[in-house]
Amino acid sequence: MIKETILSIFLLLPAAGYSQNEIVKVSEAQEPMAKGKFEPNWESLRKYETPEWFRNAKFGIWAHWGPQCVEGSGDWMARGLYEEGSKAYKHHVANYGHPSEVGFKDILPLFKAEKWEPDSLVKLYKSIGAQYFFVLGNHHDNFDLWDSKYQPWNSKNIGPKRDILAEWAAAARKYNLPFGVSLHADHAWTWYETAQRYDLKGDKKGIPYDGCMTAADGKGKWWEGMDPQQLYVQNHPLSKGSWAGMLDGQWDWKNGAAIPSEEFCTNFYNRTLDVINRYNPDLLYFDTTGVPFYPVSDAGLKIAAHFYNHNMATHGGKNEAVMFGKILTDEQKEALVWDVERGAPNQIIPLPWQSCSCIGGWHYNTDIYNKGNYKTAETVVRLLADIVSKNGNLLLNIPLRGDGTFDEKEYEVIKGIGVWMDINKEAIYDTRPWKKFGEGPVAESEIPLNAQGFNEGSYSNMTGKEIRFTTKGKNLYAILLSRPDNDTAIIKSLANEKIKRVELLGHGKVNFTKSKDGVHVKLPSDCGSIPVLRIR
Repeated sequence: MIKETILSIFLLLPAAGYSQNEIVKVSEAQEPMAKGKFEPNWESLRKYETPEWFRNAKFGIWAHWGPQCVEGSGDWMARGLYEEGSKAYKHHVANYGHPSEVGFKDILPLFKAEKWEPDSLVKLYKSIGAQYFFVLGNHHDNFDLWDSKYQPWNSKNIGPKRDILAEWAAAARKYNLPFGVSLHADHAWTWYETAQRYDLKGDKKGIPYDGCMTAADGKGKWWEGMDPQQLYVQNHPLSKGSWAGMLDGQWDWKNGAAIPSEEFCTNFYNRTLDVINRYNPDLLYFDTTGVPFYPVSDAGLKIAAHFYNHNMATHGGKNEAVMFGKILTDEQKEALVWDVERGAPNQIIPLPWQSCSCIGGWHYNTDIYNKGNYKTAETVVRLLADIVSKNGNLLLNIPLRGDGTFDEKEYEVIKGIGVWMDINKEAIYDTRPWKKFGEGPVAESEIPLNAQGFNEGSYSNMTGKEIRFTTKGKNLYAILLSRPDNDTAIIKSLANEKIKRVELLGHGKVNFTKSKDGVHVKLPSDCGSIPVLRIR
């Protein structure tokens, strides 16, 4: 546990930053940082250049899947089950037990992945157009989904008794998809603070939840010999306002967040390098501001330098790696690829970027299934077209149930994406933005980002006037985000452009006329709900 004196110093640090003498420095004794072109500082990391393969890929699928999918109560359930009165808490108590006795650690053996077939899943994802594939390595729940050297609470020891990462990686490489891993456990330190709580009312009032348990409490239990603190990491004082729900405002380790110990930072650093060195991912995703633990530790900058240097060493001196960060400064966007969660900027971004989203919740949610609240295939395609027109990629999560399968409603979405991509993929892959990304009421609106994104709802009302543009070679593509009135598209942005030929993808040549208000294109009755025009 971090010393109280050092903790007090960190809590008083100004928001402007931290000096090198104040940050938590990780040990490289077990996992030395790879040496090479990149050093663990922003100036050096700004030498990074996004590889062309990523710029061309445009569309990836993410299996954001782990033990939090078991209960089917949605994302962050391993935190929510410790929030008295919450939906996740009520579901957990009714179906599994009270968190003072049955906590998240006891859900882990129920994560069996008994129907999980990584080969068939990855094959399907590639067939619908995925150009890269992402998996969850660990979430904020701090459970590692591989044969982890530094975290005994892992999928090889508990639950499936399988190295999930190894099997996903083998499937991705069989189908020639770049392989990505997302690692979120750096925030377990503050995220799990709810597990230190207790009920404020009822029969269990005042009884601590199992986040306070230690190895000694495991005698005679299924987890005897294991230390719950290696999972929950709660042997530290609570963050300022922890009971009041200040977590979101402390995601960058400011505003009174409890500062992580050297042991915890080093453990996350070791686990991440273990993944990089053993599974050689092409992409790394962190659900964090900048890099992990920045600016209170050097762990994240060392991870970035190691990842880039390791990748170059395994690719003949060429850097083919992609590492993502959120809420980046302009300088940091040169060092990392900017990730926007569930949203998009409403302009062309000069450097390649990514939007991550999902058709439902991040973890499987039975309520979303029952209420039919998945995104439709059309909604996904509209988001993809909008994002690509702005120089971005879309990483789409399709949540799996705890057994490793998707449901039939999700399959309809998957199938619909594939049908559209089969006809129109040339307007997506290998493209670059035009001189403007689009036209229409939404394109011409001010749509600000909310923190790390969260504005994709503003892109849901797409009429036939909404058009997005991409280019490839001599071709300009106009993606109509909804079928236009009277099957006649009016493209205002082309009023002063020379047009020789217009074709509807999947159909062939179509007639067009020009006027002072734009190009008018008459579409056939079978043009589909999101038609794409190839213009020369």
